[in-house]
Amino acid sequence: MLKQKSFHLPPRDRAEEHRAATPLELMFDLASVIAIAAAAAGLHHAVAHSHFAEGVMGFFFSFFMIWLAWMNYTWSASAFDNGSRWFQIMSMVIMFGSLVLAAGTPAVFAGEALYLALVGFVIMRLGLVALWLSAAFGNVDHRSMSLRYAAGIGMMQIYWILIILLLPAASTAITWAFLIGFAGELAIPAFAERDIRTPWHRHHIVERYGLMNIIVLGECFLAVVMAINSDGDWPSLQTLQIGILAAVITFLMWALYFNGDEHLGRDELSHVMMWAYGHFAVFGAAAAAGAGFAVMIDYADNHADLSETAASLSVAIPVAIYVLSVWVVRDRFWLKGIAQFLMPTCAILVLLAGAFFSEHSLILIAIVLIGALILRPTLRQQK
Repeated sequence: MLKQKSFHLPPRDRAEEHRAATPLELMFDLASVIAIAAAAAGLHHAVAHSHFAEGVMGFFFSFFMIWLAWMNYTWSASAFDNGSRWFQIMSMVIMFGSLVLAAGTPAVFAGEALYLALVGFVIMRLGLVALWLSAAFGNVDHRSMSLRYAAGIGMMQIYWILIILLLPAASTAITWAFLIGFAGELAIPAFAERDIRTPWHRHHIVERYGLMNIIVLGECFLAVVMAINSDGDWPSLQTLQIGILAAVITFLMWALYFNGDEHLGRDELSHVMMWAYGHFAVFGAAAAAGAGFAVMIDYADNHADLSETAASLSVAIPVAIYVLSVWVVRDRFWLKGIAQFLMPTCAILVLLAGAFFSEHSLILIAIVLIGALILRPTLRQQK
C-alpha cells in the first residue's frame, strides 16, 4: 500500500467512538472569539450612541463573516481532520485570517473601506479552499463534492474582492451586494453535496456547536465584569444590579440550550442545514446580548446617548431572538402539544418586558426564563 501523502485528507469514520473536539479546534475557537468580541464591541458603542441602523448592520455583516468561516471549517474538520501537520498549518492560516478580520472589524461600523476585513476573510476562505482540495485528493468517493466546495468558495472570493474594490463602503449598493454574497455562500453546501454528503460526525458537530455557544455567551460575562468594575471603581447599586441580573440571565440562556434535549436528531440535508444555519441567530443573539448588557451599564453610568427603553431593548431583543432561535433549531422538533408554544411565548414576553417595563426589564426577563425552565418538563408530559 502506498503511503498517504501528508497533504491528502481522507474522510474520517462517521461511526468513530469517543470523538471530541481537538486542542487545535479549541485554538481555532479562541481566534474566532477575538473577532466576535470586536464585532460585539462595535455593536455596543454604536447602540450606546443611538446609531442603531449602523450598529445592527455592521454587527450583522461582521458576525456573519466570522460565523461563516467558523461553520465551514468546523464541518470540514469533522469530516477530514486527520491530525496531519498539513491540516494543522492550514488551520493556523485560517486562524490568522480571523485575527486580521478582527483588526478590520472597526471599519465595518465606521463606514470606511473594508480592505483589512476583506483581506482577513479571504485568507480564511482560501485556507479552507486548500483543505477542500486536500480532501479531493484524499479520497475518490468524495472528490467531486470536495472540488465543488473548493470551486464555490473560490468563486465567491472573487465576488467579494470585486464588490469591495468597486462599490463605495457606505453605499446602499454594497449592502445589497453583501446580502447577495451571503446567499451565495449559504448555497454552496447544497450545491456541493447534491450527490454525496460530507462524512461529518454527529456527536462531534453537536459538541462543537455547544462549545461555540458557550464562547459567545462569554460576551455576556464581559459585561458582568464591566458592571462590577464600573469605571475602575466600586459599582453603584444600579450597575451592580445590572451585573448580577446579567449573570443570572446568561446562566439561564445556557440552561435553556444545554437542557439535555437532543440536537440534530435527523440526518436529512434540509434538517441539517436548518440546524447548522439557524445557529447563526443563536450565536449572534448571544453575542449581541453581551453588547446589550454593556449598553445598559453605559446608560446607568450616564455614558450613553439613548432612552431607557432603547437601552432595555438592546438586551430584550437579542435574548428574545436567542430563545426563539433555540426553538427553531431544536425544540420545535421535540416539544409536542401545548409545549410547542412555550419558547415563542417566552420570546414575546421578553420583548414586552423590554418595551413596556424598561426600568425592571432585566428582572422580568430573568423571571420569564426561569418560568420557561420550570414549565418545560411539565408541559412536555402533556399530549
